Amino acid sequence: MQLSQSPRVSLIRNEGTPQIRQLQSHGLRQTSLTRDNLPSVVPDPQAHPKRAYTEQRNSRFMSSKLANPSEPPSAPALSGDSESTFVRESRLSEKVGSKIRCNVCERRCLLTPGGLGWCRTRVNRDGKLLTLIYGAVSSLASNPIEKKPFYHFHPGDSVLTAGSWSCNFGCPWCQNWDIAKRAPPASGRYVSPERFVQLTVESACQGTSISFNEPTLSLEWSLDVFPLAKRHGLYNTFVTNGYMTPESLSLLIEAGLDAMNVDIKGDAAVGKKYCKAIDFETIWNSCRLARSRGVHIELTTLVIPGVNDSETTLRAIADRIATSLGRDVPWHLTRYYPAYQFSAPSTPVRTLEHAWQIGKEAGLDFVYLGNVPGDLHDDTYCPACGERLIRRRGFSVVENKLRAGHCLHCNCAIAGVWSDAR
Repeated sequence: MQLSQSPRVSLIRNEGTPQIRQLQSHGLRQTSLTRDNLPSVVPDPQAHPKRAYTEQRNSRFMSSKLANPSEPPSAPALSGDSESTFVRESRLSEKVGSKIRCNVCERRCLLTPGGLGWCRTRVNRDGKLLTLIYGAVSSLASNPIEKKPFYHFHPGDSVLTAGSWSCNFGCPWCQNWDIAKRAPPASGRYVSPERFVQLTVESACQGTSISFNEPTLSLEWSLDVFPLAKRHGLYNTFVTNGYMTPESLSLLIEAGLDAMNVDIKGDAAVGKKYCKAIDFETIWNSCRLARSRGVHIELTTLVIPGVNDSETTLRAIADRIATSLGRDVPWHLTRYYPAYQFSAPSTPVRTLEHAWQIGKEAGLDFVYLGNVPGDLHDDTYCPACGERLIRRRGFSVVENKLRAGHCLHCNCAIAGVWSDAR
């Protein structure tokens, strides 16, 4: 089996943010080193003066700590296996004759002996389904939780975010294509769950986030990270395309998943044409299951000209959110910029403004615009009295008028999970 060689890793990662120039506008600068010396994203102190000292210290800490020799794997290596550092037995599989079905994501790939799944992170070896990315961290960064984006979940907090490799979608506009479109490397930096949680605590973050590439592929690692994080008083989040199986989602919730931001890319035609035969109905099912189990949900749509920016598509998404999930579920409408194999022009701001209006007409309480710095629709307003409750600048919260999750002006309860409730 051929695996890719160790590439250089760019440590700024996008979660709806388009290019480095947009990140720099929010006060971030890029750090790029080999995976044997993984740093964090380094915030600009001038952009975030209140967090400057802590974040500078955390950035130095993660750079120096991750430059040290890798600790031994937490599970025994497989004898004679050159990539065994990242190899573990998968948690969700079933035998079908000589083949094995992977039940981690809704592709439910049927792997022949020696064969790889669609995502290239699972292999059928000696009658067992194995993951090839356990602890294989491609990217590590301390981020404001607003960057995920989460606007109704502990605003102002920071989370330590880890990404791995590959994806189960085929989107040609992928913002993080340099890790999401790569097969797992044969060797590199191993980060155990214990190490990741330790770094989270020592870098003064309040929670963990698995993101950058599709986190469902890191199921086994996440299932070990989450309980450890909980024991240290941390919360756990996913930024995901939502294409996990109910079995995977149930395991994640039982392990301690607290919040998900789910990418809603469009209608059924978008899934079939652009995402390589994805059934979007299963994503809505994941959202409903998570919400019914008490997981905080926010949704993001990257609005792309000619793909999902039509009146019909946007109105269908807004109506589906209102009727299937609830009017109080936040919907983030994010501006697209050309990336990877897609060259459509950047989303006009007027298109985003119209999409925002569609969301409000559908009865949604909280609709936000992303990648439009300074736009008033980036702030949180009380759905009852219209008072501006949370004011943001870039990824920073500059004013928060919530009191115990209620509007300071009219005492309306605002849907979300607020820090004073922890």
